[in-house]
Amino acid sequence: MRTSRIVVPAILVFGLGLAGCSSETSVLPPAGGATSIVVERPSEPVRVGVEDFATIVQTPDVTILDVRTPEEFAQGHIAGAINIPVEYPDYMERISELDPNATYAVYCRSGNRSQPAVAALAQLGITGVYELESGTIGWTSAGQPLV
Repeated sequence: MRTSRIVVPAILVFGLGLAGCSSETSVLPPAGGATSIVVERPSEPVRVGVEDFATIVQTPDVTILDVRTPEEFAQGHIAGAINIPVEYPDYMERISELDPNATYAVYCRSGNRSQPAVAALAQLGITGVYELESGTIGWTSAGQPLV
């Protein structure tokens, strides 16, 4: 299996662990005083909390997927997200165009719609997925911004 590494600023996540992840997925502390850490592409979808998701979405090679409706997206979304509504009939067609080797950060409003969205991604062989367990409700409650 291919694992890609994504480097993010250490100040954001120093000492942070991804609870519930496989042994292949972790946030590693910087080695030898380096100013960055590595977030590895998971080998299977992983649900994470706000703190971990905030780190993941700031990594340059992660595609952020908002699976809510366009109306919800327009009311506020995580910076850099693209909107592919899971409840729309063309969801499977749209996600089939995604790179199966890329890393994705997926979220919805509460964490409910993201579950079938992530399951559909996995069905297509897209397994490098981090899912925000609490959606934008948890995101904003933790003080994270929407744009």
